[in-house]
Amino acid sequence: MQHSFAYFLDQLINGLTLGSIYGLIAIGYTMVYGIIGMINFAHGEIFMIGAFISIITFLLLGMAGVTWVPLALIIVLVVAMTLTAIYGWTLERVAYRPLRRSPRLAALITAIGMSIFLQNYVQLLQSARNKPMQPVISGGVQVFEQQGYVVSLSYMQMIIMVVTVALMGIFTTVIVRTTLGRAQRACEQDRDMAALIGVNVDRTISLTFIMGAALASVAGLMFLLYYGVIDFYIGFLAGIKAFTAAVLGGIGSLPGAMLGGLLIGLIEAFWSGYFTVEYKDVAAFSILVLVLIFRPTGLLGKPDIEKV
Repeated sequence: MQHSFAYFLDQLINGLTLGSIYGLIAIGYTMVYGIIGMINFAHGEIFMIGAFISIITFLLLGMAGVTWVPLALIIVLVVAMTLTAIYGWTLERVAYRPLRRSPRLAALITAIGMSIFLQNYVQLLQSARNKPMQPVISGGVQVFEQQGYVVSLSYMQMIIMVVTVALMGIFTTVIVRTTLGRAQRACEQDRDMAALIGVNVDRTISLTFIMGAALASVAGLMFLLYYGVIDFYIGFLAGIKAFTAAVLGGIGSLPGAMLGGLLIGLIEAFWSGYFTVEYKDVAAFSILVLVLIFRPTGLLGKPDIEKV
């Protein structure tokens, strides 16, 4: 191919951008699984709700005459994170806490049920039509040119990557260095023993759902700004991809979730660019199958140690 390196670089940038969004959603999956050992299949819908709250807030700010982009973005981010966190807290309180001592199959069925419920809830409130939005952040910088083929890095792509790295650093610091992080790690090892030594298990799990939902809302806002169109169904496919990323990286590992998200994004981008876009999902899930065959714990996951 004449522009092989330039084209490769273009797909690399696209893959890292998409992978950053998947990684942010995947962290929510891996945090919840790490503490209560349950896959929150409604987490993709929390991401979708975050995107819808963002577009509604943008519309309301436009009607109110708030046109300065940095201020509008800060307001939208705060509103989306706050309201989506409330959805995450409510989901844990209503759907998952009563089933915490039940068989895992009951919690799994409930999670799938909540996913379907939230999809239809948003569809009824917002209709099934696509919701487009005019670009808020435009422009970029040229990073490479080869025989007329220009590779650009848009400001939106830069923001997505920088925000993702920053949030990854903040959440890792919270889990490693704070009292909440120590409580989360104690609950991950043994919830009953954590309760005996004074950890408020219910509050710790609720805060974990809130943190995961807030991250998903940031991903929803980034998705809206990057693609410029959303619908009630975006959470399903993005949620499945993010869950795949969490498993690929090692479920329960925050760096693993981020790594898995980036890998899924890169696989999709390169497969779409060099082969056929129709089979990009097949490629992503095939890589997952191969990793799980040869490394069942994922790339950065640790094997479960059976407590005796």
